[in-house]
Amino acid sequence: MKTITRLCRLVSLSGLLYAFCLHASPALNHYAETYPLQLAGSGQLPYFVAKPQANSPRSALVVIHGHPRDAGKTLQAAIKAAQLSARTGDTLLVAPLFPVSGSQATHCHSPGVPAAQAGDALWSCSSWIEGGLDTLGQTSSFTALDRLVAELKIKWPQIQSITVAGFSAGAQFVQHYAGFAKPPAGVALRYVIADPGSWLYFDRQRPQPIENTHPADWRNCNQKGRCRFDWVVSNTDACPNINRWKYGIDSMPPFLGQSPESVRQRYAMADITYIEGEKDTGNAPGTFYKILDKSCAAQAQGPYRLQRGIAYAAYDRQFIAPHAKHDLLIVPGCAHDVACVFPSSLGRKALFKQDAD
Repeated sequence: MKTITRLCRLVSLSGLLYAFCLHASPALNHYAETYPLQLAGSGQLPYFVAKPQANSPRSALVVIHGHPRDAGKTLQAAIKAAQLSARTGDTLLVAPLFPVSGSQATHCHSPGVPAAQAGDALWSCSSWIEGGLDTLGQTSSFTALDRLVAELKIKWPQIQSITVAGFSAGAQFVQHYAGFAKPPAGVALRYVIADPGSWLYFDRQRPQPIENTHPADWRNCNQKGRCRFDWVVSNTDACPNINRWKYGIDSMPPFLGQSPESVRQRYAMADITYIEGEKDTGNAPGTFYKILDKSCAAQAQGPYRLQRGIAYAAYDRQFIAPHAKHDLLIVPGCAHDVACVFPSSLGRKALFKQDAD
């Protein structure tokens, strides 16, 4: 154990040591400093900043964990991406953790991630993903992230831009949060949405692929530019939840404090990049198809994550922000794996706004 700890403390110095740590699943505090963020009336939100910290960071990358609250794996993927991009010196790498109770943690726990501590605000395994309130009913997960962004600006006042990136369930969180975010003055926010299982649509239209003579065949919808879509009005009789929050804008929780129109406008104006793994499709090993949302509301968006992402990017271009540039990047060779997607050439392009190799 001492050997593992020593090697993990050297994570920022060598890609080889990073790979060792990744497989060893060390505790987060071995390669990150822990900070408590006080949330009014709720408790604390723990967040982790990768060691060594940038001396005078001008930017920050905040990475949001997935459903198993794999904040360690997600932060390690960000560390590797920063190393490959030579961005460890000027970018703060941050990973918040949404705490859950001990009974909940049996359903959404990852190795190396600390259990909830006394005084922590608590959510359920899924409530934080869609902006839900903590268990005391005081603070939404969106407000918690707003306060984290403000906290980073206070602690590191040189920061001018913050990228909020999520993978899988974390990407669902980021996609929903983009329409609600309230950054402090002097901070520009960017969003990277990678391989979510489902998407927030802003109206009742859903995609049907058009591919030669196979109008309802998704099989050839597998890479950027290959797919065209018809847009059909969703059938709420057959699928009552298809337009309800979190899949649609109906029944949006009132505590989020925004109208559907304002959320859509904020989303259209946001700086957003979409990422999909080229192999995050079908039911092959690595796609984690067993845990993919297969509800009728999700299936109306497409059969697999890659297809759902391609369809949503087309929906965005046509209906949400036709004059904005919300890029879709498809990462070759990656299935549903943040350790593959984030450090990839295209992943680094999105995370750090740099040219791909």
